[in-house]
Amino acid sequence: MTVTDPIADMLTRIRNAIMARHHQVLLPASKMKLALARILKEEGFIADYEVLRGKPERAIKIHLKYVEDSKPAITGLQRVSKPGLRVYVQRSEIPRVYGGLGVAIVSTSKGVKTGHQAWRMGLGGELLCYVW
Repeated sequence: MTVTDPIADMLTRIRNAIMARHHQVLLPASKMKLALARILKEEGFIADYEVLRGKPERAIKIHLKYVEDSKPAITGLQRVSKPGLRVYVQRSEIPRVYGGLGVAIVSTSKGVKTGHQAWRMGLGGELLCYVW
């Protein structure tokens, strides 16, 4: 099945898995999705991820993280830049999500970075999503 927005599909699968209290979610792999999973792990929103090498295609297995009382570490995901309306920001326009408790993910010329990393490097780019 063809997906027009793979990043939104990834975020929706994670959101649905969290709402159903699953401990892991499986999704088709791509370089962009691997970069997003790496950032989510570095920022502490997911426990881990692994790449499964299957015959038809590669897949990513994301192990979701829950804190005390089985509350998910991710409370919200929002896609910002969409295929129909791309959103680009300069260094000075990178937003803070939930007063610094969340993360803005930006696709820059140096790769996919968090908003804070892009700001420190003096880079702007496509504002992919917010995670909090």
